[in-house]
Amino acid sequence: MKIIRFLSEDDRVLTGVFDTKTPDVSRVIEGDIFTDIAVTEKWEKIKTILPPLAPVNILCLGLNYKEHAAETKVTSPESPVLFLKGTNSVVGPGSPIVLPRVAPDEVDYEAELAVIIGNKVRNISADDARNSIFGYTCANDVSARDWQIFKQKGQWARGKSFDTFCPLGPYVVTADEIEDPDSLPIRAILNDRVMQDSNTSNMIFDVSAIVSDLSQSMTLYPGTLILTGTPEGVGFTREPPVFLKDGDIITIEIEGIGRLVNPVRQEGNKR
Repeated sequence: MKIIRFLSEDDRVLTGVFDTKTPDVSRVIEGDIFTDIAVTEKWEKIKTILPPLAPVNILCLGLNYKEHAAETKVTSPESPVLFLKGTNSVVGPGSPIVLPRVAPDEVDYEAELAVIIGNKVRNISADDARNSIFGYTCANDVSARDWQIFKQKGQWARGKSFDTFCPLGPYVVTADEIEDPDSLPIRAILNDRVMQDSNTSNMIFDVSAIVSDLSQSMTLYPGTLILTGTPEGVGFTREPPVFLKDGDIITIEIEGIGRLVNPVRQEGNKR
């Protein structure tokens, strides 16, 4: 099932089932999607598609693809490297990524598979970890590299938590529809140019290992979002570097999950 959050024509925030055959309307879901989800017979017209969930926490892995670690000239980690991203950074498909006034020049894209936790878990084994996953979505771990690397002395959270720096969507695909999350083609396309082209099979730590490892140090609550890392091809490692500019269109594409498309705007630019 593909689950969206959307604004109805009378501006109510609703949850619904998305069908590519009827993209303008949605069958309404009632109840908490993690505990008592109920698909109704009610249909509503979609005015605007919102982020597919409002995460309770955003946990992110750094350097989880060997080739990405190599392009950043960092040794591949022996255990998952965790950083946090502010929930304020979440936006949905079609919403602009805003280049901040204080950090407009080195904003980068990162295509990522996002995992949504469906059950409260702590100290879960890798063998049981898949049972805790509600679904998956596309994510873009947008990063102001100057703030991430230099201005914050290598503390990543602030450079990755500007408003609009976590596009998600276009919907959550429930776990039962993804046979193997560790074998999904993943790409980032900037305008018409493919910048990242890899597969989640190239992750150093697979989905089950990530969920299990994170659960050893913190409780994972329903609605926790886990970004599983980005493959090689990011902008700041290129010669010359390629950063997001006003007017760009950045697309994150994961086979079986969908295409997350966002325009890029300079802060204060209303077009």
